[in-house]
Amino acid sequence: MRADPSILDVDLDAFFAAVEQRDKPSLRGKPVVVGGIGLRGVVSTASYEARKYGVRSAMSTAEARSRCPHAAYLGPRFDVYRKTSEAVMAQMRALSPLIEPLSVDEAFVDLTAAGLSNLTVEDVQAIAEELKASITEVSGGLTASVGAGTSKLIAKIASDLDKPDGVVVVPAGTEADFLAPMQVTVIPGVGPVTAQRLSMAGVRTVADLQQLDPDELIRQVGSSHGSSLHRLAIAADDRPVVSDRETKSVSVEDTFETDIIDRSLLTAIGDRMALRVSERLQKAQLSGRTVTVKTRMHDFTTHTRSFTLAGPTDDPRVISRVARRLLEDSDISGGIRLLGVGVSSLADWIQDDLFTESETAEAPLEEVEMPERPRERQAGYYPGQDVVHTQYGEGWVWGSGRGRVTVRFETAQTARGPVRTFAIEDPALQTLAALRLAEAELTDEGEPTGT
Repeated sequence: MRADPSILDVDLDAFFAAVEQRDKPSLRGKPVVVGGIGLRGVVSTASYEARKYGVRSAMSTAEARSRCPHAAYLGPRFDVYRKTSEAVMAQMRALSPLIEPLSVDEAFVDLTAAGLSNLTVEDVQAIAEELKASITEVSGGLTASVGAGTSKLIAKIASDLDKPDGVVVVPAGTEADFLAPMQVTVIPGVGPVTAQRLSMAGVRTVADLQQLDPDELIRQVGSSHGSSLHRLAIAADDRPVVSDRETKSVSVEDTFETDIIDRSLLTAIGDRMALRVSERLQKAQLSGRTVTVKTRMHDFTTHTRSFTLAGPTDDPRVISRVARRLLEDSDISGGIRLLGVGVSSLADWIQDDLFTESETAEAPLEEVEMPERPRERQAGYYPGQDVVHTQYGEGWVWGSGRGRVTVRFETAQTARGPVRTFAIEDPALQTLAALRLAEAELTDEGEPTGT
């Protein structure tokens, strides 16, 4: 264990929603929800104003709308989030050469790799505040919450305690006392099932877990899991900060607008997913042994089925064939709302001849008509999307439907802007992404570009 709180966990506050509020002046200080906007959508991020109404990540958009109907519901803009994330991560790397990204909006920072040692709580507090200020500057006003401790476990938990825009530094030697009053679910690996088992043994807080006899803990949750939980409960976490996180799996999934009960249609969708997984594997120069099919039923119950091959593959035919067999074992009578195909147990080599030649020579899949998306998605417009008009300039889609699209013309650099409505086929209006693509194509051809 480290002798000083030299590991930081830096977590951007309500990242996606905060970026939307930054870029859309009319939404600042108001509830904003980012995620799937359709009937089957899921909340990705909710602003703190929306969280006051009980809206949370991973909640269905339908439930979020019932709790907070006056919020702005926006589709995600991943290119914008990625660009902002890169600027923020650069500030962390300027502080230390060793950072471990956990996601696009969170990372561990190892201060010892920056040559800093014998750090006091006051030292770390000052470093964290300076880092937060630099993040706010380069991100255009976003805030971050920082936790610091002698381990990744403590830093991660601490970063959640004073959100938004807070700093919590846990002094060395106080880790077990820091964890003791917390609910046992704060420990990684304690999900609902494990928590229920521990509750039956009278364990509800980390203090209860710390006092539980290790043999009894192992009887409740198993040898490997029990040993790990006991160590984490007393803050015995010596995991290093690592700059490269190994890819665990490659997967593709989709939620459908309506439940699907047509097995041939599901097979066709699964084949397309297998192809996309294969393309990602090949691009990353990876292969995998375990193929998994994930199905979420009409009643939200989720099932996963897996099959492990003799050796790793990136062949879409092999992935598709295994996925089909797994899907055949699924009961779809009530309808499937989500389907996913993934490959795990990854390697950087490929095993040939996983199937005999006769097995690979199968008839091509019959062409099946795919389900349509809502009209506004077909037209290329969704709430929150960046657009540009030849007369009014840049703005974002407020809403669309019935052949019309409503736009508020404002950006991060302007004040609240006016709202205008156009026919959805109006040639003067286009998405900003389409404009930039057209400009790039002109540049490739050696011609001048302009807006």
